[in-house]
Order: sequence, then C-alpha cells, then structure tokens
Amino acid sequence: MADTKREIERKFEFTKASAARRGVPDLTGTAAIAAVSDQGTVDLDAVYYDTPDHRLAADGLTLRRRTGGADAGWHLKLPVSPGVRDEIGAALSDTVPVELSALVRSRVRGAALEPQVRLLSSRKVSHLLDADGALLAELSTDTVRAERGRATAAWTEVEVELADGIGPGLLDAVEKAFRKAGLRVSDAPSKLARALSETEAQAAAAAEAGTGAAAGAEPRALPPADPGDGTAGAYVLAYLREQRDALVALDPAVRRALPDSVHQMRVATRRLRSALKTYRKVLDREATDPIGEELRYLAAELGVDRDQEVLLERIQTHLEELPRPLLVGPVRGRLRTWNNSRRSGSRRQALAVLDSARYLALLESLDALLAEPPLRKAAGGRAERVLPQAVLRDYERLAGRVEAALAMEPGGERDVALHEARKAAKRARYAAEAATPAVGKPAKRMAKAVKEVQSLLGDHQDSVVAREALRGLGIQAAAAHEPSFTWGVLYAREEALAERGERELPHIWAKTSEPGLREALE
Repeated sequence: MADTKREIERKFEFTKASAARRGVPDLTGTAAIAAVSDQGTVDLDAVYYDTPDHRLAADGLTLRRRTGGADAGWHLKLPVSPGVRDEIGAALSDTVPVELSALVRSRVRGAALEPQVRLLSSRKVSHLLDADGALLAELSTDTVRAERGRATAAWTEVEVELADGIGPGLLDAVEKAFRKAGLRVSDAPSKLARALSETEAQAAAAAEAGTGAAAGAEPRALPPADPGDGTAGAYVLAYLREQRDALVALDPAVRRALPDSVHQMRVATRRLRSALKTYRKVLDREATDPIGEELRYLAAELGVDRDQEVLLERIQTHLEELPRPLLVGPVRGRLRTWNNSRRSGSRRQALAVLDSARYLALLESLDALLAEPPLRKAAGGRAERVLPQAVLRDYERLAGRVEAALAMEPGGERDVALHEARKAAKRARYAAEAATPAVGKPAKRMAKAVKEVQSLLGDHQDSVVAREALRGLGIQAAAAHEPSFTWGVLYAREEALAERGERELPHIWAKTSEPGLREALE
C-alpha cells in the first residue's frame, strides 16, 4: 500500500449562474489566510470502479483510477465522519490493486469491480497560506464532465481541503465567506455521488431504448436501522442491522491494523450472536442458530489476536508499576520476544479469516436474514412488552451462574464458573442495550448494572489468563538462565487482584440483584 492520508475537506457549489460567472472570491484576510497562491490548472481523468449495483457508493466509498496531477494512481476513500475521509493510494496499474480490493471485500464479496463512471476535470488549484507562508489549505475549482455510458452531466464545484494539522474552524470561516459570494455547501458527498445522481435518469432511459448501458442494478433491500412500526420485530431487526453494518465497516479497519479495530469488530460479532439467542421468540432459531455458530467461530478467530493484545497491555502496565529493585533481569526483552512470537501468527490468522470464503458466506447469510427475516408470532407484538421479557430471561440466566460460582470454594473450578458468569453478564448487558431504544430507562439501568458485574468478572478472567502467561514466561526465563524473580512477583500480584475481585463480587451482585431493577422491566 503506497500511502494513507486523512482528508478533511468541504465541497461547495454556486447557487446562481451570476455567482459562477464572478467565480471564487478572494479569501485573503479570511481567518488566518494571509495570501492565496495560484498553482495553475491541471487536467484529471478518473474512472470510478464499483459493483454493478453500486455497493461501494451506497456505503459512501469511492474507488478510482486517476491520471493527471501529482497524485496519479489508484485511490480508495473510506468515510470517517462527515467531511472526513481516509484516502489510501496505490500505484497506477491496469487492474484494481490487490491491497485495495481487500479493503472493500466486505462490501463487494463475490461481485466484480467494474468501471462505472468516468470524470474528466479541469482543476484550477490555489494554496491558502498563513502569514509565514505555511500551507493552510488547498482550494480547487473543478469544471467536471461525467460520462456514464451515453449519459453525461457537467457542473462546476469548489473544494477546500485542509493541510495536515489545521483545524476545521478554517473551513467554517471559508464557508461564511463563500455564502456571501453565492456559494453553498454541496448536497452531494462526492463527485461520484453527484455523477450517479445526475446521470441515473439518462442511463435508465438509454437502457430502455436499447441505446446505452443500463443503470446500476438495485442492491438487495435491507431494512433500515430504525424501529419502523414499533413492533418487537422492527426493533430487533434495527439492532441487528446496526451490528451488521458495524461488522462490514470495521473489516477494512482490521485489515489496516487500526487501533481497537479488532476489539470493536469482535464486539459487533458478539452482539449479533447474543441478539439471535436472546430474541429467539422474535426470530426463528432454526434459521438463526447456524448463523450464530458462524458468528461464534468468527469471534473466536478474531479473539486470538485481540486476547494477545489485551494480555500484553496488562502485563506491560503491571511491569511499569513495579519499583525498580523488583525488575531483575532482561524482563522487557523477554516480554517483547514472547509477544512477537505469538502476535505475528495471530495477526496472520485474523487476516486469513477475513479473506476466507467462510467469512464472506457469513456476511451473505446476515444480509439474507435481514432481507427476509424468519419472524415468529412475538415479532408482531409491541416492543415495550416483548423485549423486556427477553432481558429478564437473560438476567435469570446470569443470576444462576453468579450464585453458583459464589457458592464454590476458591480455585480452578470457581475460576471456570466465574468465567461462565462473565459470558452470561455480557449477554444480559447486550440484551438490555438492544432493548433500551424501545424500553428506555429501565433497560438502560439494567445494562449499566450488569456491565459493572461484567467488568469485574472480566478483570478476574484476565487475571487468570495473565497468571498462566506469567508462569510460562518464568519457565522460559529460567530455561535461558535468566532470573525469574520478576515474573513471580507479577504472578503473586495477579493472585491478589483476583482475590480482591472475588471479595468485591458479592457486594456488586447485591446491587445488581435489587428487585427494583427487575420490577421496572416487568
């Protein structure tokens, strides 16, 4: 992959022909802009690639092959937030670069990426400079011609892209100056979106007449991520759609190794699986159970890399907290070697899963489930009556596991029981969070209470896993004739932390099991 850059920009269009004739106003004196430097005009030729049903465009992504200008090559733009995109570049080639096609695989899947629109632009470029001559932003005035089969469209737009490290306040000031000169923020999020919109009717008419390429095929219709008619089925499907969208959107972030991306993708996977189990009276389990098993597999595979990341962070944090006299031997080097040997394999494993046919089949299954949901009778009931019952069932499941674990003596069996209670707490929390849009405060309070139990039990399980890792590190150190003292100190500290958590659990559980929390949901 050649390069990645964060693109923060705002697009404008002229409101009247008279404003277009006057052109872009002089921005000298606007905010910190002390000078406007003309950089000349360049001709750009960009071909945008997408599936025939425009899956990338539907999600706000653009993939183009562009010649002309200083950054000729392939560009993939991924939305981050309104007006902010990550642009990932690759060198010019005749076909879509492998590294870019991988980043759109969760959207494209088995469909072909083909040329959809060609944009020919004459771009007049100016640099907006501060008093020291440093670049604040690039101002571009583009005269654009879009070609889509026999359909064409033409327009002029103005784009202001911030330089690195410049805050969005400059864009606000420019927008204010532009409004006075007859320009407004463009409704279209990208040139491609505008081109598709303006050529759609022409392309459809040409296809009907048999004189041009057909307009893009309609993608499979999925329900929107909103509660719709207020039924239990509508709320559950809206929640599932949110998690499905998160799963698809996080795929390229995991491939790019962005911070916390594996964790967030794993959370979306677990939320989906939990919802399918929790709301089994809304959706037919005969159809959802196979999908749930595939989600379990995906979460487990992603977890290999994520669990190692969490484990390393925990050990490193505790190591940094030790007084210097307790750091005996090359402990940091030993930890680094141990982590590298485990992490390289886990990273490859996560990427291999995302490239697998099994993973793509799971995404297809989720879309099919949402497009034609196997609704049961309860799906037609009011959400505020049906969903709380499911939340309470998951709470009772959690209560049984916590009380069983508390009745055990400390030791390995109790550790396992507490881990099972943690998983039940996570499911109960997800159930309450999914119900919150329909039920409101009672579900929100339940989610908050159960999350506290989950956090404590999660820390306890992390301690169990860390102790096993520290024991292994101590054995490795001894085998290499290094002191193992520090690993023993950390092991003892983890034991103390786990014991403290077990002492706190009855108090936290007493708050969570207050009758009032449950009664509010009944």
